[in-house]
Amino acid sequence: MLKKLLKQPNFYFAVGIVIMAVLFYSSSQTYAQQSQVGTIHRLLVDEPLKEQLAGIRFSYAGKEQSVAAIGYVKFVEFFIRKGAHFFTYFVMGGSFCIGLYLKMKHFWWGGFFAWLAATGYAGMDEFHQQLTGGRTPLFEDVMLDSAGALTAVLIILIVLLLRKKRLR
Repeated sequence: MLKKLLKQPNFYFAVGIVIMAVLFYSSSQTYAQQSQVGTIHRLLVDEPLKEQLAGIRFSYAGKEQSVAAIGYVKFVEFFIRKGAHFFTYFVMGGSFCIGLYLKMKHFWWGGFFAWLAATGYAGMDEFHQQLTGGRTPLFEDVMLDSAGALTAVLIILIVLLLRKKRLR
């Protein structure tokens, strides 16, 4: 049953659409509603790896990101939030890529359109955040989301090419 389901393009399209719905809901919430600062503070009360993290400093969207600039807990939350951006679009792009490949049997076009759809949705999602109070839409987040989708598409395309080469 599971093997049969995994061969159905609509299963992968459904996964991508569920991700889109979760992202839409998430973008409808303010930062205060989404913030995990309290939870992180409780879980990491001893501030593990603080000394190692203190040496990391970079700019994201024109703001310095470092333990010194924003504090330990918000620095950890920054990586969790950006990791969630990358991972959700990785899953969305990968799902659409597999679904389109199963439907079209042409992995180059399927990969391109999957990446394009995920990147387009990332742009619309950031626009949606602009309409939500207490949120800041960032072009950098669109690029991060696009990189997540592109990473999944490239991994899938490489696996498909290797599999095709092995079958010859």
